[in-house]
Amino acid sequence: MSTATQPSAGTRGGVVALTVALLTACIAFQLNASMLSPALVTMGEELKTDQGSIGLSQTWFFTTAALFSLFLPRLSDVVGRKKILIFMMLLTAVGSVVAALAPNIGWLFAGRIIQGVSGPTVPLALLMLRSAVTNNRRYGSLMGLILAVNGGVAGIDSFLGGYLAENHGFRSIFWVMVVLAVIAAAGVAAFTRESKPQAGTKMDWKGVFFIVVAVGALLTALNEAAKLVGGMDMRTLIISVVLLGVGAAAFYGFWATEKRVAEPMVQVEHLRQRATWAPLLTTVLTMTGIFAVINGIVPAYVQAAAPGFGVGPTETALLILTPYALLGWVFGPISGRLAPVWGYNKVLRIGMIGSVVSLLIIVFFGLDSLPLMVAGTALLGIMYAGTANIMLNGLGVVLSPKGNPGFLPGMNAGAFNLGAGLSFLVLPAVLVGTSSMGERGSYTTVVVVGLIITVAAFAASLLIPKPVDAEVK
Repeated sequence: MSTATQPSAGTRGGVVALTVALLTACIAFQLNASMLSPALVTMGEELKTDQGSIGLSQTWFFTTAALFSLFLPRLSDVVGRKKILIFMMLLTAVGSVVAALAPNIGWLFAGRIIQGVSGPTVPLALLMLRSAVTNNRRYGSLMGLILAVNGGVAGIDSFLGGYLAENHGFRSIFWVMVVLAVIAAAGVAAFTRESKPQAGTKMDWKGVFFIVVAVGALLTALNEAAKLVGGMDMRTLIISVVLLGVGAAAFYGFWATEKRVAEPMVQVEHLRQRATWAPLLTTVLTMTGIFAVINGIVPAYVQAAAPGFGVGPTETALLILTPYALLGWVFGPISGRLAPVWGYNKVLRIGMIGSVVSLLIIVFFGLDSLPLMVAGTALLGIMYAGTANIMLNGLGVVLSPKGNPGFLPGMNAGAFNLGAGLSFLVLPAVLVGTSSMGERGSYTTVVVVGLIITVAAFAASLLIPKPVDAEVK
């Protein structure tokens, strides 16, 4: 459809159509990320493979999603954001078809890796929204609405995935993904306008190579090192150390390249600015402190017969994960609306302090009381999923350099994935390492460690500069 027949983003109908199209694309990505979680056992049974291999297919999806996030937003600045997002959605549909037809685990791997191209969907959607909606107050509200799906589609995704896997097999989930990805591509094609602020700029593919190798090696090293939680294995340790060395060497190559090329992927002076490293540091620390607590530690404790509450998996999802995701969905637009009025940094810090209070409730009261555990995780849904997470994503867009708007959102997406990997490395290691304290002592210690890291994230957030241009004067 030509831009002449598309609704103008300046009109109410144009903004609604734009938002629906971008929201559909973000939901299509989120379903790829979360809908399979309750179907992993079924996938292993139907493909006649072990759960370790199935879990590895998930790991590779998130790893490739992180790697594509590093450079596709920058590429979209050069060749067109609309064009890249449509390409991402169509390729995601192709990957879903491959996975749905997979005769074995190898083809499932191929499908999930192809689906990983959808990784930068959320930052790209925010960049397109920012380009089309100039009113800061309106942009904040729509930003919060779009980002609210980042923590899960109000808990519906997990339940739908479980229902489809149980009644129609895991392949039905991928066919749903195919349909939604195609609908998203059609919506983006019909209701969004093209924007390419860096048209005519040469893409720094050498820099892309080094940063992708650096982050890929680091994420793979974290995945390997996580295996050491179950016990020391020299081969795994050596692989992890080698990968860390490769990552460090590649990052040095990236730094050296960016200093030399005429049109770098990112200017070195931007890396030195607080507007770059402070939000990235805050994102990594926040994810490290919270992600494994809500997605691993707390559900495991609630399901444990002792010292937990012996609650089944379905009931745990209803009591813990669904309220967390649903409240994040509800409060995302509210915090987005408040950000340009109160200030992005102020709303972020409210979310960070609220997240600290949530963890305090969990560690001091929730471990002894299921209702208070539910209350603590529900508050975490409001303060982290619905507030801090929204602001961290939003700051990646509004603090990005004007001459390179796709740079920081892409790096921030990588920071989210890095923090998630660190969280599932550090916190389970603490749980295992403190086993001599008894199960209750181990769970208490691991939540306290998450709390301390979250406090450090709050301290890092104090260094983030104010995004003046994105706030209401």
